[in-house]
Amino acid sequence: MNSAISAIVFDPLLSWEALAAFAAVAALLVVLGALRRAKGLAWRAAAIAAVLGALANPSLVEEQRKPVDDVALILIDDSDSQGIGDRRAQAAAARQAAVKKIGALGGVEVREVTLPPSSLRVGSERLGGTRLIGALRNALADIPRERLSAVLLITDGQVHDVPAEIAADLIGAPVHQLLTGRRDEADRLLVVEQAPKFGVVGRTVTMKIRVEDTAPDARSPVPVMVTVGSEPPLRLSVPLRRSVEIDIPVVNPGQNVVQIEVPPGTRELTLENNRALFVVNGVRDRLRVLLVSGEPYAGERAWRNLLKGDPAVDLVHFTILRTPSKDDFTPTRELSLIQFPMRELFDQKLKEFDLVIFDRYESGNLITRDYFRNIANYVNNGGALLVSVGPVYATPRTLHRTPLGPVLPAAPTGEVLETPFKPRLTTIGDRHPVTAGLPGGGKHAPLDKPDAKRDEPEWGRWFRMVTTRVERGNTVLAGLDDKPLVVLDRSGEGRVAQILSDHLWLWNRGVDGGGPQAELVRRIAHWLMKEPDLEEEALRAVVSGGRIEVRRQTLADSFKPVTMTAPDGSTRALALVPVAPGRGVAAIAVDKPGLYRFDDGQQKAVAAVGNPDPLEFSDVRTTAEKLKPIVEASGGGTLWLADSPDPVIRAVSPGRAMAGSDWIGIRRNGGYTVAGVDRYPLLPGIAVALLFLFAIGLAWWREGR
Repeated sequence: MNSAISAIVFDPLLSWEALAAFAAVAALLVVLGALRRAKGLAWRAAAIAAVLGALANPSLVEEQRKPVDDVALILIDDSDSQGIGDRRAQAAAARQAAVKKIGALGGVEVREVTLPPSSLRVGSERLGGTRLIGALRNALADIPRERLSAVLLITDGQVHDVPAEIAADLIGAPVHQLLTGRRDEADRLLVVEQAPKFGVVGRTVTMKIRVEDTAPDARSPVPVMVTVGSEPPLRLSVPLRRSVEIDIPVVNPGQNVVQIEVPPGTRELTLENNRALFVVNGVRDRLRVLLVSGEPYAGERAWRNLLKGDPAVDLVHFTILRTPSKDDFTPTRELSLIQFPMRELFDQKLKEFDLVIFDRYESGNLITRDYFRNIANYVNNGGALLVSVGPVYATPRTLHRTPLGPVLPAAPTGEVLETPFKPRLTTIGDRHPVTAGLPGGGKHAPLDKPDAKRDEPEWGRWFRMVTTRVERGNTVLAGLDDKPLVVLDRSGEGRVAQILSDHLWLWNRGVDGGGPQAELVRRIAHWLMKEPDLEEEALRAVVSGGRIEVRRQTLADSFKPVTMTAPDGSTRALALVPVAPGRGVAAIAVDKPGLYRFDDGQQKAVAAVGNPDPLEFSDVRTTAEKLKPIVEASGGGTLWLADSPDPVIRAVSPGRAMAGSDWIGIRRNGGYTVAGVDRYPLLPGIAVALLFLFAIGLAWWREGR
C-alpha cells in the first residue's frame, strides 16, 4: 500500500455560471479602474481573485493505492505433431522453468492454457490442424488487457489459423514463441491431391498423389503401394515432388477402402504422414436386364412392371407369343412385329447384360442349342441367370434338357403340384441374407432352442409348383411338403437362381394377403449380381466413432474366432456373439488411426479408422515463420528450446526491448487499485479572509498617498 497525489479538484460553493458572472463583473471593474488610472487597483484585483479562488474551493486528492499483479499467459501446444521425438518433453521442461522463473519475479500471476490433441477437441476445433490462435483468443477473453504482461507460446510453430492480417487485439503485450524440435528437421510426406468419393463398380477412378521429401539426400523415384480392400496391393514407382495420377479399380458396391503407403525416407520425423486412407463408394451403373417370357400369362405383366418400375434398370423384354412349332399356315414374317434378334442378343451383346431372366420359357426351335450354350458360358464366366419356371418345366420341353441344363441346380421330376401352400423359409433360408428377415416371414426360432420351429409366415398362398430334385445349391424357400421352391447356386464364376413356381405374381396382387414379391426379387437379383451385403459367407467391419463392429454372415452353425491385425502389426483374437441365425457380431474400441484387417481363416475384411488429422501432419517440421508476424508486431522474441533449453526471463519496463538472443521479457504494467482517497483544501477560510483583508488594506493605503 502506498500514497500518491493524483489530482487537483474543484468543488465550487456557487455554481460555475454564478462564478463566471462574478468574475466578469470583477474584470469589468478592474478595466474601468485601469482606464481611470485608479490607485491601489492591483491590490483590489488581488482581493477579488482571493474571493473567487475561495468560492471555487480547490483541493488536493491523495489516493491510497494497492498494487495489482500483472498476468503472464503460457499457452502450451499439445497437438498431435508435438508427439514427434522429444517435443513434448521439451515443452514440459520449458513450461516448468517458465512458471518457476516468472513466479520468482514477484507481482506476476501465471495462467496456463493447453491446446489438446485433435482427438480431444470439440466444436470448431474439428476443422483440423493446430488452432493455436483460436485457443489464444479464448484465453485472452477473461484477462484485462491492462494487466497482460506477456504471452508465451510453447509450440513447434506449425499453426494453421494465423490470420492473414495481424489482429489488433492480439498486440497488447509481447508475444514470445518457444519452439520445440530442431532447426535441421526433414521428413517424407505423402500428399493426396485428389481423392474420388464415388465410382462405378467394375470401372476405375483416378486419384492424384505427390510424394515430398525434404531430406537433402532423398532419392527419386519412390516406391508406392496402393491397396484396395483385401485385394493384392498395386506397387508403383513415382518421382519425388511431382503429381502422379493412379487408376483405382472400384471392386464392389459400397465402401472400397483404399490405402496408399510410401516407405520411410532417409530422415523421418513421423510415419503417420507416409500413408493415406480414403473410401471410394462403389455405385452400380444402370443395370441392363434381359427378360425373355414364354407364352403370355397373368404374371408376365407383374415381372415387367416390377423391373420397369426401377429407375436403375434398363429392361429389354421379349415375349414369345407363338413358337414356330405351332403351324397354322401363318406366314413367318407375320409371327411378330419385329424379328426376334437371337444372334444379337445371345451372341453379340450377351455380355453387356447384367442379368438374364427366363420367365416360363420352354425349349423349342426359336432359341437354338448353340445360343443356350452361349448363355451357359455367359453364366460360367460371371453372368447372372434367373429362371422362373411354369408347368412346361416338367415336360420334355424343359430348359433342363438344353445345354443350359448343366448350370441349373434343380432338375424336374416330371410332377406339377396344384395344391394351395404357403412358401416358408428353410433352415438355410433363415440364415441366407437373400431371405432372412423378409417382411412377414415370421420370427426365427430362439438361438438357445435350435429345435424350436419358426413362426408361421404371414404370406399369401401359392397354388402351383413344379417338383424338382436339387442337385446342388441352397434351397432358401420351400413349398408344399417342404419341396424346393427357390434355389440359389453358383456355377463357375456366375450365379443362378430358380423360382420353381409361376405364382410369385399372386403376392403382388395381394391374393390371400400377398407377400414381399418386390423385396424378394430385388434381393435375388442383387445376390445374382454379387452385391456384397447379400453374400451368404461374408466378414464385414463397420467403423462407428471410436469403435469397430465386426459382423460375420455364414450358413454354418458356429463362428470361428476372428483375428484382428492393427495398423502397428499387433494382433488380437475376437470372439463373435450370435445375434441371429448365421449372424455374429463383435465390437472393439480403437484409438489408433489406420487400416485394421480382420481374418477368420475363410473370410477377410478391412476397416479404415480415420486418417490422422491430414492438416496437422501436412508438414511436421518445426518452423518460426508462421507466428513471426505476430511475434514481431508485439515486440516479442523467438527462442529455440534446442539451443536455449533454459531461457532467461526478465522483468522489463514499458517502452524498452522485450526480448534478446537468449532472453525474453515480462512487461511491468504498474497496475493498481485505489483503496482510499483523502482530500486537502488549498484555500482554507481563515487564509482567504486574511489575504482579502491584507489586499484591501494595501489598496486603501495606496489610495491615501
